[in-house]
Amino acid sequence: MTTALITGATAGIGAAFARRLAAEGHNLVLVARDTKRLQEQATELHDRHGIEAEVLTADLSEDDGIGAVEKRLSDPKSPVDLLVNNAGFGNKGRYLEVSMADELTMLKVHCEAVLRLTSAAAESMRDRGRGGVVNVASVAAFVPRGTYGASKAWVVQFTQGAARDLEGSGVRLMALCPGFVRTEFHERAGMGTENIPGWMWLDADKVVSAALADLARGKSLSIPDPRYKALMGVVKLAPRRLLGGVTSKTGRKYGPQ
Repeated sequence: MTTALITGATAGIGAAFARRLAAEGHNLVLVARDTKRLQEQATELHDRHGIEAEVLTADLSEDDGIGAVEKRLSDPKSPVDLLVNNAGFGNKGRYLEVSMADELTMLKVHCEAVLRLTSAAAESMRDRGRGGVVNVASVAAFVPRGTYGASKAWVVQFTQGAARDLEGSGVRLMALCPGFVRTEFHERAGMGTENIPGWMWLDADKVVSAALADLARGKSLSIPDPRYKALMGVVKLAPRRLLGGVTSKTGRKYGPQ
C-alpha cells in the first residue's frame, strides 16, 4: 500500500486530496498546524476507509516545522510515494500595505518550504525509481499579482524545471494551478468574495480529480478546468500593463489559490 504526505491537509484542496487518496486505499501522513483538527481528520479517514493516517503537526513558516517534514519524507523505513505541497495562505492588501514580516512568511511557506520538501521527497523517490510530487500553485502565477502571484510563479517555474531534470528517473513533478476554489482560504485572509462571479468558483474535489488525472498522464502543469484554461489563453495575449491594472483591483482583494 502506498503512502501520500499532504501539507495543509485539514482544509480545502489539501483535505480534498486526503479524502480522495484515502478512498483509493492510500495510507496518509497529514501535516498541518492544528493537532486537534489533524487527529479528528485522521480518525475519520481511518474509520471510513480503513487506511492508516499518521498525524504530523508542523508550522511550515518555521525551520523546525519544515525540518520535521523533511525528516519524515527522508525516512527509508516508511517511504512516501506521493507528496502534495498544499500549505499556503494569502495576505490582504497591496504592496507596502502588507508588513514585511508577513511578506517574508509567505515566501517561507510558498517557496522555501516547497523547495526543501520537494527536494527531500524527490531524492528518496529517485533512489527507489518511482514517486510523485504535486506542488499547489495558482492561476495567479500567470498575472502580475504582487508577492502572492510571484511566489506561485516561482512554484510553477521550479516544478517544471525540476520535472525536466528528473525525466527518466521515475519521479513525476507537477504544478497544480487552480483558480477560485471554495475553501477556507479567503475567509482566513479576511478577503471578501461577494463580487466574484459564480462561474469562476471551482469545487475542491473536482480540482483534485483533474489534478491526479493530469499527474498520471505525466503533465508538469495542471490547470484543472476548461474555463480557466481558456482564461489563461486570453491572459497570454493581453498586455501585461492591462493585466496589472485588473489584478490590482481584484486579485489583491480576492487572492485566488
